[in-house]
Amino acid sequence: MENHSPLLLLLSLALACAPVASAKPGKTGPAPGAIKPRIVTEPVKHDTDDPAIWINRANPAESLVVGTDKHVDGALYVWGLDGKIRHDKVVRGLSRPNNVDIAYDVMIGGKKADVAVVTERYANRLRVYRLPDMAPVDGGGIPVFQGELARDCMGIALYTRPSDGALFAIVSRSDYQAPAQGYLHQYRLVDDGTGTLRGVFTRSFGEWSGKKEIEAIAVDQDLGFIYYADEAYGIRKYHADPMTRKADDELAVFGRDGFAEDREGISIYKTGPRTGYILVSNQQNNSFRIFTREGTAANPHDHELVKEVDVSTIESDGSEVTNVALPGFPNGLFVAMSNGKVFHYYAWEDIAGTDLKIAPVAAERR
Repeated sequence: MENHSPLLLLLSLALACAPVASAKPGKTGPAPGAIKPRIVTEPVKHDTDDPAIWINRANPAESLVVGTDKHVDGALYVWGLDGKIRHDKVVRGLSRPNNVDIAYDVMIGGKKADVAVVTERYANRLRVYRLPDMAPVDGGGIPVFQGELARDCMGIALYTRPSDGALFAIVSRSDYQAPAQGYLHQYRLVDDGTGTLRGVFTRSFGEWSGKKEIEAIAVDQDLGFIYYADEAYGIRKYHADPMTRKADDELAVFGRDGFAEDREGISIYKTGPRTGYILVSNQQNNSFRIFTREGTAANPHDHELVKEVDVSTIESDGSEVTNVALPGFPNGLFVAMSNGKVFHYYAWEDIAGTDLKIAPVAAERR
């Protein structure tokens, strides 16, 4: 029989009793009974991240989903409502494109055009493409976070000011050396007179907990609010118009509890001029937590949790939703990223179930 010193015995006992390192919190696959997508897109080359939905107002059946392939050898992909890649529209050669958003009726070269704006993270710039042909209209890119230590741009949301049609891009970045105040930057996108969009810095704003990064951003175009996910803390709310009185004051923080880990993709489904739902990805739980778009009678910025839905996406990052009736999606389309290099298309009625409202026949364009 071997002789063991008391010190070695104590060490062995401590190691035996030590907790085993656990895996990343959350589910490894869809929950039993999770909502199934109506369509799963054809895969990208590397890694999907964030989608946007473009509504073809002349022919809704020709509407498109635009999404990022997040890689140093990245691309901006385009799918039809059938989930098939429109290869003639894919934009390649982007250096880690992260998030994308869409704006309508932007004045470019004296004409109105719809555009997709994407963050090109490793190039520290925005790229702008005209829809549906995906032709570049940005002169090679719009630099962001100039003069800052943290310049790797990630999240983006677009806001068109109703009073004058001015288009703004709200942009977030990676957390490396980012400030606790002024984490986000806002730029006005304007035609420089040659049919090219340029960016004019408007403001820095937004508080950050310092816990993780800020990526997901959504704008409520009709109500003029910005929502962004302070990933390990909560969803923060600000005014979208930089000229609004006290525009830099935080209006609310919600979604503090109930998340397995990260708060990710944010999207807004409208059921009326001021009503609807804010959907937030509970990323490691493979679910979406759904909050009221409208506040309470006592507090217009009190967004209550009304439902959490299990979906078939795995580790869903970006998402987008529209209430517009589309072929196969009569009550609206919800698109969410999933591991496996794909996006999932869900019918709104499947998300809503018997608990949530459905918008009246699509009166809104996105």
